[in-house]
Amino acid sequence: MRPLTLNIMFSNTFLSHLIPALLTFSFVLPIFIQATPAVAGADEMRQEQVRELLRNRLEAGRLEASLKVADEPIFSQTNLPAFYINRGFDTAWTSEGVPAPVVDSLITAIRNSYHEGLNPDDYHLRIIEEYVANVRSRDVARLSIQPGILVDIELLCTDAYLILASHYLSGKVDPATIDSYWRAQRRELNLAEYLQTAVENGTIIQSLNNLLPARPGYGYLRDALRRYRAIEKAGGWPSIPEGPVIRKGDRGDRIPLLRQRLLLAGDLSVNADTTDTLFDDILEAGVRRFQYRHGLDADGIVGAATTRALNTPVRDRLIATELNLERWRWLPQDLGERHIVVNIAGFDVRVIESDEVVMQMKAVVGRLYRQTPVFSGRMTYLVLSPFWHIPPTIARQDVLPQVQRDVEYLSRQNMKVFQGWGADTREVDPHTIDWGSVNRRTMPYRFRQDPGPANALGTVKFMFPNQYHVYLHDSPARDLFGRAQRDFSSGCIRVEKPLELAAYLLRGTRWTPAEISKAMSEPVERTVNLPQSIPVHLLYWTAWAEQDGTIHFRHDVYQRDGKLLAALRSIRPGINTAIGSIDI
Repeated sequence: MRPLTLNIMFSNTFLSHLIPALLTFSFVLPIFIQATPAVAGADEMRQEQVRELLRNRLEAGRLEASLKVADEPIFSQTNLPAFYINRGFDTAWTSEGVPAPVVDSLITAIRNSYHEGLNPDDYHLRIIEEYVANVRSRDVARLSIQPGILVDIELLCTDAYLILASHYLSGKVDPATIDSYWRAQRRELNLAEYLQTAVENGTIIQSLNNLLPARPGYGYLRDALRRYRAIEKAGGWPSIPEGPVIRKGDRGDRIPLLRQRLLLAGDLSVNADTTDTLFDDILEAGVRRFQYRHGLDADGIVGAATTRALNTPVRDRLIATELNLERWRWLPQDLGERHIVVNIAGFDVRVIESDEVVMQMKAVVGRLYRQTPVFSGRMTYLVLSPFWHIPPTIARQDVLPQVQRDVEYLSRQNMKVFQGWGADTREVDPHTIDWGSVNRRTMPYRFRQDPGPANALGTVKFMFPNQYHVYLHDSPARDLFGRAQRDFSSGCIRVEKPLELAAYLLRGTRWTPAEISKAMSEPVERTVNLPQSIPVHLLYWTAWAEQDGTIHFRHDVYQRDGKLLAALRSIRPGINTAIGSIDI
């Protein structure tokens, strides 16, 4: 409709009454106003109505302790109101009565969460897309747009950003709620302020991506997820029928299937002949690589354990990859330029400098009923030829029953008995004690094992003080490092190469490898402070990937994957409020 031009002169008094009336008329009949030059004024008025309605919705939601858009809950009960209060209830996602371009960026970012192993539907994706498409179609058709739907878009988009940002920053699940052995130092951030900056700068996608773990290992595992999804989309991999052990030199119908299976997972060259029925050297090398990646004995023989691993569905491997991406998001922002990582599920210790592995060794970790906890600490000193002050649990449950059967067990193990603490500590002759009458719960004695070949800590222990009294140490039971699954300790981590690790940590001091080795062999306990402390991270990864694309999977020795998967699928998005300032 084209406006009429009237050559009429009005008094100032008449105009002062006419203009407000026209403005009111513009809101009542939006279809007419949108077709006139007064569009800008109508849009401004609509935005003012949106601001007021937004404020009322937030205040009502706070009184009712809940907010909903249609049947979609709004989860962010702290940062969402703070975000709008800080900006005077000005809109962030709508402008001039329609969704702003930042909404499209947010929709893209939500879709991208799929590549991080998350579910885009947890972030209001479908309803945001539906509402945005509806408003834009009405705008194109010059139909009226109710302020209420613009407020809905504001609430949905802000909530989606805050939930997704929280999950990128510190994970969807709080690990402490599903595992008492897990103490993660999760990252914190004022997300209301962070979103404000992202909106002002138009950096929605980049700001969210910046919250993801920056370490290369996370990116390698994300690439692995993409590869395994492609395998699943193509139909997965073939199963190997049960049958006798297969080894080099054998022929049979199962061998082409084995070749196809290894080829799909990258354990055979793409040029390998998948129809050959002979188990040759090339196939044996492929089997060894597969076994290495799955923590099996790399003997090149396809027995029961290897067959089970080969026949694990690709869907299970995808899930394991997604679970461990979540575990990455639980880690501190800064692991340290130089740090030590213990992968409990991988029975492995690595020393890392500038994201490069400079030392790697096997580890023995806690048994299922004495699990090694997950936490981060800082190693500050080591002890050469250490005494072993036997922890109360081990003393009551392991040592006391042995002594009650045979008191000479103590002398054979080079152990002594003590009673009292501090200045009142005194050594007690074990032959003067009626061990049969000693109660496990009230036992007043302590045991100490002196330095020597039988000492359970070996020749050195590496200390990073913590509430669990867990540390790295040597071990006299060297044969255990030859096992594929190495969960034999009472919680501490036994390391395969104690001398090499000690020499690395004491570089630049008077403690040469020769001096360290000499002190290790002497029955004198020595405490040596590190010239520079080093962060230590005890982690639990059942899947990880290397820079060259190698993907590793491990048996879930502590049965933690199932609990995490259930939590990821059952916890409503955004419920995670365990992290102080990022309470969403």
